[in-house]
Amino acid sequence: MDSAITHSASSPTHPRSSLPSAIDATRHDLDTVQGGRIHYYADTTATGRPLVLIHSINAAPSAREMKPLFEHFRTQRPVFALDLPGFGHSDRSKRRYSPELFAGTIAEFLDAVVKEPADVVAYSLGCEFSARVAVEKPERITSLALISPTGFNVRKMPTGAAAERAYKFLSVPFLNDGLFGLLTTRPSIKFFYNQAFEGQPPVELIDYAYATTHQPGAKNAPLYFLSGQLFTAHAGDRLYDKVTQPVLVLYDKDPNIDFHELPDFLGRHPNWRAERIAPTSGMPQWEKPAETANAITRFWESLG
Repeated sequence: MDSAITHSASSPTHPRSSLPSAIDATRHDLDTVQGGRIHYYADTTATGRPLVLIHSINAAPSAREMKPLFEHFRTQRPVFALDLPGFGHSDRSKRRYSPELFAGTIAEFLDAVVKEPADVVAYSLGCEFSARVAVEKPERITSLALISPTGFNVRKMPTGAAAERAYKFLSVPFLNDGLFGLLTTRPSIKFFYNQAFEGQPPVELIDYAYATTHQPGAKNAPLYFLSGQLFTAHAGDRLYDKVTQPVLVLYDKDPNIDFHELPDFLGRHPNWRAERIAPTSGMPQWEKPAETANAITRFWESLG
């Protein structure tokens, strides 16, 4: 595995930003066709089937969201955590961001770096991208564990022409500067994290979210998220329904989405199962890391 990473990682010509590491692990860059330069963290000292961790999409995501799972599993198997395009230490250039871009970048990473079937654990909107890869590149993904996945809620995000109109509105410079600036103040970040935790959110999450949203180009990708363009309409039918690999859903409550359609979906898809990690409000990997990791381990063990 180490030789594959060395071969895939780009030369260290990209200057490091002032943003700290999201995870205390070896860091690499990979130049991709779809997403440009992406950054990832790796620990390949253990042996076994690789584990790839995919964070969510919002105003302030990064590989930091998956840190508890990285730390838990790094002694048990090779583990990788990506900063998706537009976030963390990855390329944040001004361009069109789309579900296809994110899924294509994940697929390129699996092809170029991991190079063998992997278990994927994804969070929130990252679940939709990972499911798309599982459908399009089934030989690369052995199983999916989806934490608080989008796509099962009754309330739909704007898509198509409505999302395009929303983006045009949000792309007015003085407007998006003001909106993004308001969303990424420390009080705003703390407010959003307070909603995602039953107890107090960790200070390190708030601090890192503030730091990552104050990097050059930080608003470019979130504008596509805020306008609804990164969600797949009818994700249950168009994405999740086509996944043939074993899937575990971990959920409880979430301030932004619900799981109203999940029970019916589970009843129609025997390769899917679900487990509640309660009481949590959207980030069980941080609020109940041991319970979350144990549920994922039981899922893998049940697959033989």
